Amino acid sequence: MSLLRTEGLSKHFAGLTAVDGVDFDLPAGQIRALIGPNGAGKTTFVGMLCGRIAPSAGRVAFEGRDITALPAHRRVMAGMAYTFQITSIFARLPVLENVALAARRRGGGEQEASSALARVGLEGRVDQLAGDLSYGHQRLLEIAMGLVQRPRLLILDEPTQGLADAEIADFKALIREVAAEATVLLIEHNMSVVMELADQVTVLNFGQVLAEGTPQEIHTDRAVQSAYLGTG
Repeated sequence: MSLLRTEGLSKHFAGLTAVDGVDFDLPAGQIRALIGPNGAGKTTFVGMLCGRIAPSAGRVAFEGRDITALPAHRRVMAGMAYTFQITSIFARLPVLENVALAARRRGGGEQEASSALARVGLEGRVDQLAGDLSYGHQRLLEIAMGLVQRPRLLILDEPTQGLADAEIADFKALIREVAAEATVLLIEHNMSVVMELADQVTVLNFGQVLAEGTPQEIHTDRAVQSAYLGTG
């Protein structure tokens, strides 16, 4: 069953086409990676999925419902959670309170917040101010804030940026665990993470879908090699 679908999704900024007529279909239960060179339109595309950017044309459907005009907070309540390339934590609040605030959106409390922090490896930092965390740990905090909302779709934009190798290994294990309960859309530059985690990969280039397939199919695609992987 399709969980998330776009039809002809486009965004123009002052004459520049950032996303151009993208048709995208994400089945429930899948880990999908979205990759592409810098400037390919990935972040703009995800912004339209989340409701933070209004499309110039096209539509977005979630669980068969047209959500194109639905504001971002309503999409969260409908079962979408997301983290962004630039962290959006509450820097002056303790780590636990950041997650507890997210939990309250779904009627949860501190016990669920503590559990989510343990899942991402931050259980020892509950009283630390979020702004004092390293950048990589702020990324993990954002993931905990997403997980505690019990989403049906978790969208992660560059989640491994700033993580150490050991933390990336833990992240991959976490996402495999999360995939048992939620669909995951992963925007990621780390190709080893993409190859190991993704069931399917979508490649954007110049705002359009260049290719789609399994990680191995994408890795051997000549057009993708030329545009993105640098081996064509």
